[in-house]
Amino acid sequence: MTSPAPTDTAPSQLSAGHRPAQGPAADEGLARRLRALACTAPLHDLDARKANLAGEYGVYAMAEVALAAIDLVTLHMDFDTGADHEQIVARLLPRVAAQAPARPAAEHERVARWVLENLINVGSVDRGFRAVYGTFGTDGVYRRRDYDFKLVEEVPGDGGSVYLRTTDEAVNVLVGALDTDVTSAQIAAEVKLEVLINRGRLADAQLAAEQARYRTVQYAETLRRTLEATRRNVRAVDWLRTVPDMIDEALDHVADRYRHENAILTNIRRARDEAETNGDPKTAEHKRRAAELVDIVKDCIRRHTQLQSRLLEAGPLFRAEQDRQAFARPAARAGLDLYGQLVAPLLPLPVADASRVTDAYFARGTGLRTPAAVRVGDLVELLLTPPVERAHLGAEMPEPDLVATPDDSRFSEEQLAHAMELLTLEHDAPRRLSGLLAEARERDPDLPYLIALLAVHAASPPVGTAYRQGEERLLFAVDDGTPLDDPEFGGADLIVGTALLDAAAMATARTEAA
Repeated sequence: MTSPAPTDTAPSQLSAGHRPAQGPAADEGLARRLRALACTAPLHDLDARKANLAGEYGVYAMAEVALAAIDLVTLHMDFDTGADHEQIVARLLPRVAAQAPARPAAEHERVARWVLENLINVGSVDRGFRAVYGTFGTDGVYRRRDYDFKLVEEVPGDGGSVYLRTTDEAVNVLVGALDTDVTSAQIAAEVKLEVLINRGRLADAQLAAEQARYRTVQYAETLRRTLEATRRNVRAVDWLRTVPDMIDEALDHVADRYRHENAILTNIRRARDEAETNGDPKTAEHKRRAAELVDIVKDCIRRHTQLQSRLLEAGPLFRAEQDRQAFARPAARAGLDLYGQLVAPLLPLPVADASRVTDAYFARGTGLRTPAAVRVGDLVELLLTPPVERAHLGAEMPEPDLVATPDDSRFSEEQLAHAMELLTLEHDAPRRLSGLLAEARERDPDLPYLIALLAVHAASPPVGTAYRQGEERLLFAVDDGTPLDDPEFGGADLIVGTALLDAAAMATARTEAA
């Protein structure tokens, strides 16, 4: 899983001879370490800001509580759902209480909620964190980049519930690693786990097993986000090459890991069963570690089984979403042409006939008006107030202060006249857009842009509006698949022509509208 792409903010020039990193690979490694360091900044900030809380909270190690919260959310979230907010707070309370046993339980709960809300970053607009770091490009230019990330995010669930899920950056902070490839990290963690078990170092093996489980969660999160993006917009995900390759690699990965984890599970059980509890504390600790490892590896196997079932369902889900999104009926919204449907039919009519139409239109088109609340005092005052004498012609109208609007249009009236002259085709013979552009370029260097703009608009001609407005001719453009060969423009070489509109049909449409 890769981190969000950083964005440039403020470059500054530096000579190539003074570059601190030799080569782009070395500088990319520095950038990866800086991003990994930035992910830990919110945890350190918790200990720096705990002095601002109302009370004596210096005894609490907030970064330790935050790491425990990330651990709990990661292990309690499932493929489809996340971790429950209140459940995480309840499981954090024993760790918080252990740091200050003499403090009241209400204070412990406040600390747990404060840490969890800061990991979500509730006070910000997008609930995310931002760090700024610098790096060198291949051209030797030093650039400052913004790195946006989240640690714990809230996701909606069924029935209006909200769950917590950890991000890839949080998992990287939890296992103490950089943003590495999920597959290679999972294989490395499980090979390390097998070696440690064979050597009998079960304490270190438990840490390696927990890291392997975190990587399994991260791998499932990659697939979940891909499927969510497919449900929103099937075109936003590359289902031609990228996702099928990822699914095939993931299925092979799950099969290899399943065999590997079963072998590890067999070795752990053997180590647990062969350890004799003869009163030796080291032997008892060894057996307890082995039992905990059995539970962790069983959980890894369960998660891999769930991931495999989701991978097998990914193909049918893509086909179902493709059918649903491709054949969904568009929303039917009837537009209103004020000129063609209201103004043009009413202009030839007498005022008495036109006023009935306008009164009916504006009575229904202005919307609802909330009546003012009536009070007895206002009503009495209104009834007892004598009417005000009005002038026969009404109040004097103020003289408007007119300001000439500057002409900021790109094309002049003369250029528009030349363009309409070129598009007024003789004998209604269609022409290629490339020929029109070449002829327009001979007259004026800017005229081809106006011709291309009018031709693109003519690709979807407003036939109904032209009927209602009484147009006799209509410009249209058709794409027959021929590419446009022009030094300034690309795309299709449209066929531009003029169509004659049916005068009888226009008269009938105007009569029906009236």
